[in-house]
Amino acid sequence: MFIQTEATPNPATLKFLPGRVVMPEGTFEAKTPEQGEFSPLAQRLFAVPGVAAVFFGYDFITVTKADGEWQHLKPAILGGIMEHFMTGAPLFSNGYGATDEDGEEFFDPQDASTVETIKELLETRIRPAVAGDGGDITFRGFRDGVVYLVMKGACSGCPSSTATLRHGIQNLLRHFLPDVREVQAV
Repeated sequence: MFIQTEATPNPATLKFLPGRVVMPEGTFEAKTPEQGEFSPLAQRLFAVPGVAAVFFGYDFITVTKADGEWQHLKPAILGGIMEHFMTGAPLFSNGYGATDEDGEEFFDPQDASTVETIKELLETRIRPAVAGDGGDITFRGFRDGVVYLVMKGACSGCPSSTATLRHGIQNLLRHFLPDVREVQAV
């Protein structure tokens, strides 16, 4: 099994590509070992000293470090990923699955068509690009011209995430939707 690694815009996060589907649907993020308790793979990764968070996407895994150098952490992380897939262990135990719920969505029913367009732009133009960087962005709400988004994986805590929100996503949404004034992460 050959696992590729890629740098992400977040220097504390690396993207691992095992060459197979990790999660056929949805995403999963664990920022603590307790949040990853239902995933044998997350448990293996959190067992590596210095691992602070894990994120599973369709065909990738991102790992965020708290401390340590990648040259020391990477071999243990690669070993954990390889061991998981070679043993055929399930990604989740106890029927646990993807967590796309980041809380209840909120928006005024009068803004339903605007929200639908925001979600379509997120799905077709923004999420694929963000997944390429090892993360995910999901819609949370829209109120008074402000779009609220949840950033996960490599995007969560990334030094360039503010620039991504302001200059990339905000400008794109404003171009298509004059009602959008601002984009904020929640």
